[in-house]
Amino acid sequence: MDVTPLINAVIAREGGYVNNSADSGGATNFGITQTVARAQGYAGNMRDLPRSEAVNIYTCLYWLKPCLNLIGDHSPKLAEKMFGIGVNMGPAIAIGFLKRALNVLNRNGVDYANISTAPLVDATTTNALMAFIAKRGSAAEGVLIKSINALQGERYISLAEARPADEAFVYGCLKNRIG
Repeated sequence: MDVTPLINAVIAREGGYVNNSADSGGATNFGITQTVARAQGYAGNMRDLPRSEAVNIYTCLYWLKPCLNLIGDHSPKLAEKMFGIGVNMGPAIAIGFLKRALNVLNRNGVDYANISTAPLVDATTTNALMAFIAKRGSAAEGVLIKSINALQGERYISLAEARPADEAFVYGCLKNRIG
């Protein structure tokens, strides 16, 4: 699966330089926070972050490092969903949502064994995904994405309850990121 269209969509949605005082992420450009850019070696002004650097960060940090390419080999729609969550909440959160959903959808281990909830995609994760899809058929991918949507929506609400300034973003997140 080619991640380029997903990255282009994120960059189009996020736009250029933004520094919203209500956003705990601080200054961003192309959706990349200053903290992430610095951790990846970018030392310049965030206003000047090259698009190519943002693409590289998205590819390496949000696609290849969490091994979403392995998910994309079996379920492109699921990989797209997880990439979006990873960009917004962090790849570990996205992977956690997937693994939690797979574990509760395995009918108490009848369909496949529970998997570790460690924040990495590995062979056990992809094997569980393939077993779930094989067992549940054409509806499996949609049900799994609905499960992940539910977890994602709950997290937005919990974050806003814990940090009232995040209420400014909840409506937009629920409107644009769930579904």
